[in-house]
Amino acid sequence: MLGDEVFKRIQQQRDKSQALRAVAAMAQGRIVELDLPLALNAAKLSSELKLPMADSIMLATARAYGALLWTQDADKYIRITICCRTRLPGPT
Repeated sequence: MLGDEVFKRIQQQRDKSQALRAVAAMAQGRIVELDLPLALNAAKLSSELKLPMADSIMLATARAYGALLWTQDADKYIRITICCRTRLPGPT
């Protein structure tokens, strides 16, 4: 189910009302397929930027769709923010 882990975590850290709002916001998002070109781009980013594969998939997807990428990982925040300043061509 979309958002069940997010709901659980936010409810643990804050409260049920904020958890429900977070899941409602997620439901307005777009789910995209991790196709071969996107996966290969993510692998390239992972290698070049020394990012874990999951982070590079999120970065590659954000770049491909012109999305704003947010993270709470302090050690990755600066690298990802800098990487996102240059938008790569992709599906829109």
